[in-house]
Amino acid sequence: MIKIAIIIGSTRPGRNGEAVARWVHEIANRRSDAEFEIVDIAEYDLPLLDEPMGAASEQYTKSHTKNWSKKITSFDGYVFVTPEYNHATSGALKNAIDYLYKEWNNKAAGFVGYGANGGTRAVENLRLIMGELMVADVRAQVALSLFTDFKNFSDFKPESFQEESVNKVIDQVISWSNALRVLRNIE
Repeated sequence: MIKIAIIIGSTRPGRNGEAVARWVHEIANRRSDAEFEIVDIAEYDLPLLDEPMGAASEQYTKSHTKNWSKKITSFDGYVFVTPEYNHATSGALKNAIDYLYKEWNNKAAGFVGYGANGGTRAVENLRLIMGELMVADVRAQVALSLFTDFKNFSDFKPESFQEESVNKVIDQVISWSNALRVLRNIE
């Protein structure tokens, strides 16, 4: 069965991403077409990229990188839950992505963004990154507004229509993850 990671893309204290990821996971777990797991980058304690060789070499020397690699390798696709900081994704998520290369290849990714403008610019930033990593990013996305989906900018209360958006993202991530399986099996 296809395995999809729901990746919390922020390590900031008091972050909104954890509540958003739990909500996405709750919606996903009502399905029977894939397995879903929340992956919190904060749990991997990844310092600013500290490997001496580039990720494409797969010559990892640090235990945190090896653990991160093992976790990311175990999935067929990803749903990134990303905040928008200064028109981009978080530095922590970019750093976590940059630790690896081949582990991301020939998989699918969807996005749940949140911020003043629904995290749309962070998602656009991630789409560029995914292309370089040979990840098929899906068209559907979730855009959660701090003004309408959060009370007082921190208490997560998503609008009811957002659940349909989550399911569209998941539908597409599962479809593409299945389609790309043949490429993953070639390598």
